[in-house]
Amino acid sequence: MNNTNGAVSREVQDHLLFIGLDRASKRNAFDSHMILALSQALTEYEADPALRCAVIFAHGDHFTAGLDLLELQDKLAQGVFNFGADQIDPWGVTGKSRTKPVVVAVQGTCFTAGIELMLNADVVIASEDCKFAQMEVLRGIMPFGGATVRFVQAAGWQKAMPYLLTGKSFTAATALDLNLISEKVACGQQLTRATQIAQEISTAAPLAVQALLCSAQEAQQKGSAYALQNLASYLPALFQSEDAHEGVMAMVQKRKPEFKGK
Repeated sequence: MNNTNGAVSREVQDHLLFIGLDRASKRNAFDSHMILALSQALTEYEADPALRCAVIFAHGDHFTAGLDLLELQDKLAQGVFNFGADQIDPWGVTGKSRTKPVVVAVQGTCFTAGIELMLNADVVIASEDCKFAQMEVLRGIMPFGGATVRFVQAAGWQKAMPYLLTGKSFTAATALDLNLISEKVACGQQLTRATQIAQEISTAAPLAVQALLCSAQEAQQKGSAYALQNLASYLPALFQSEDAHEGVMAMVQKRKPEFKGK
């Protein structure tokens, strides 16, 4: 499957869903159509048990210039970023909680909503040519896609605020130092490396991956004490699953496990 809807491409390869920002003529700036299409792609990914990992990337030279404020200006008040209880919010602020892993590959310009999109992902691979900027304060607004929380959580208050409060740009090397990305790679290698990691994730047991993600998200959102208290609730279903049995048998038989998500 390979199709484009609302400037977002989709392609399925085995257990992976590739979601491509496809508005290169506008440096992949997010308009209302792209926002909706990205949400739809992630919502369908969440609901499809055959898909185990999603890879978000961008067509063209740039990941995204951020929001298309001219197109969105009269739509922001109408709730273009208010997602329903059955919709996945790509920025993880409202809507349905995502339970399956997302890997993001970024290159070139990655501004504002692009940074917040990757901060809501699980693994981020950045090309060494990336230029980042959380520049909302230079446009008279503030970040509203999660940066006020996740940028600070990742980098720490004293390292995050110089960039959040000024909107100044920074490099991929700095993003790595700030813990905003997982790895920095040579130009043009970001999607290849992201795909490699996504494939590795997809070979792990899907139920275990989802339970791990949920526990980690609980720690981020509700605190470590809550997450530790709730940790045992995930274990009975996992230990009784077919995948857990397969994991043990594969270890005993010295072969690669073949998990089915059951």
